[in-house]
Amino acid sequence: MQNSKNNLYETDRYQWIEQQKEKFRNGQYDQLDIDNLFWEIESMGSELGALEHRLTTLIQHLLKYDYQQRVLNPVMPEPYNCRDWLGTISRNRLAISKLIQKNPHIKPQIDEQLAEAYPDAKKLAIEDMNRYVQPHQRLTAKSFPFACPWTFGQMVQEDWLP
Repeated sequence: MQNSKNNLYETDRYQWIEQQKEKFRNGQYDQLDIDNLFWEIESMGSELGALEHRLTTLIQHLLKYDYQQRVLNPVMPEPYNCRDWLGTISRNRLAISKLIQKNPHIKPQIDEQLAEAYPDAKKLAIEDMNRYVQPHQRLTAKSFPFACPWTFGQMVQEDWLP
């Protein structure tokens, strides 16, 4: 029996989840795939950690892009530094989309992860920008909003930029 549970877990994760839910609902606890259920529960925290990490990086680069476009070089169509940032923005959008697609149970946690990611992203953006600006242009915490100025939906929208 254990072998067929593991096989389904490896070949059709969705079907395995549905099977485990049904067995749990019916009180068939002795038939549950405990080893893989434990693994799934244990990995849930790492999925949230991955989401927060990706959100931090995405926000950090959106903040830098926005600040450079709005404050430092408002007349330039695309400042040089922004080219690298645009690639990072695209990669993180894709990674976040895949992470949520593979782990839909983390979707209700997005607002909380966004709130946790923003202060770190802001700090990192300030540090990054201060490496490139003149002393009189140094950024501080007041250079960016207190809370994230964008919605999750905006930030993950493929062609959206602040």
